[in-house]
Amino acid sequence: MQPDIKIKRIYEEPSKTDGFRILVDRLWPRGFTKEKAAIDEWAKDLAPSNPLRTWFHHSAGSWTDFEKKYLAELKQNTVVGDFLERHKDKKKITLIFATKDLEHNHALVLQQYLTGLF
Repeated sequence: MQPDIKIKRIYEEPSKTDGFRILVDRLWPRGFTKEKAAIDEWAKDLAPSNPLRTWFHHSAGSWTDFEKKYLAELKQNTVVGDFLERHKDKKKITLIFATKDLEHNHALVLQQYLTGLF
C-alpha cells in the first residue's frame, strides 16, 4: 500500500494525524529545537542543492524553471531509492518545510515526485 504523503509548514502545530514527520529542508529552521519541531527524521539530502536553492531565492528564478531543475536533481539523487525503501510501509508521511510560500516550494515538488514513485 502506498503511503499518504502530505506537506505541512513547521510553524503549524504537530498533530497525531501527521503520521511520520520528515523535515525536508537543507537547513534547520531557525528557532526550533528538535523537541519543538517533533521531527521523526531529517532528510536534508532530499532538499534542493545549495546552488539551486540560492538561485531560486536570491536570483528570482522562475518557479517553472525551479521545478524542472529540482526534478532533474531528484532523478539523479541516489538517496531517493533508500528513502523509498525505508518508508514504503508507512501509512502516512508528512513532509515538513519552513518556507512561507505555500504555492511555490520544494516540498510540493517532492510530494508529487515521491507519490509517483511509491
